[in-house]
Amino acid sequence: MMSEPTWDTDEEYIDAMMKRFKLVDMREQYRDLIQEAEASSMGYGAFLKRLMSVEETGKKNRRAQKLRMEARFEKEKRLEDIDYGFNHTLDREKISELGRLGFLRANENVIIIGPPGVGKSMIATGIGINAVNAGYRVLFINAKDLVDQLYERMRDGELRETLKKLDKIPLLIIDELSYLKMDRERESLFFQVIRQRYEKNSLIITTNLPMGRWDELFTGKLAATAILDRLVHHCHILSITGDSYRVKGSK
Repeated sequence: MMSEPTWDTDEEYIDAMMKRFKLVDMREQYRDLIQEAEASSMGYGAFLKRLMSVEETGKKNRRAQKLRMEARFEKEKRLEDIDYGFNHTLDREKISELGRLGFLRANENVIIIGPPGVGKSMIATGIGINAVNAGYRVLFINAKDLVDQLYERMRDGELRETLKKLDKIPLLIIDELSYLKMDRERESLFFQVIRQRYEKNSLIITTNLPMGRWDELFTGKLAATAILDRLVHHCHILSITGDSYRVKGSK
């Protein structure tokens, strides 16, 4: 029978227990926090609360960092980075509302429509970053990459497993649903994603095309109508006009 380890000091014991229970931030900071508590005559309850707060904040930050990596954002742009002065058509109030994630909690969708370079992907990314900071899993993916990957998984016999994985992601951001023309197989795969997430999870889609022209993406108006019917039933539409940020940056 193995004997219990012994420690020469209280500090060794505390350090070992925090390591065992994976209290990473407490272990790193408790000595400084003890000094802080002694200097301010902090009560036992307040000191314990301070310890818990340090660990909670650290765990949230590490989880958010992990979720940001898994989300695969092309660039980490935040809603606070938006230049509303450059484009006065941007609806600051609506964007801020979306950034508070009520649509995500309600399993609703967002469609962001506008010409190239007006900040559609930036807004979608900013909302996505708010979501990961709130603890939600997010995936950011180009529309063509999504349908091509689904097609490859279907050919490899792995489609069901792939769709199950997507179903576990509360927020799927499909970027640039514009520069492609789907054949019937890819259209069917895209429709499966939309149907699977209907009223269960949220989507953000960015596109250059007004919804009246979505038949250009699919095999015809019937397919476009079936997809739009599920998307817009519980949906927030953000329409943007104006000049391109990229053109502005090149001047």
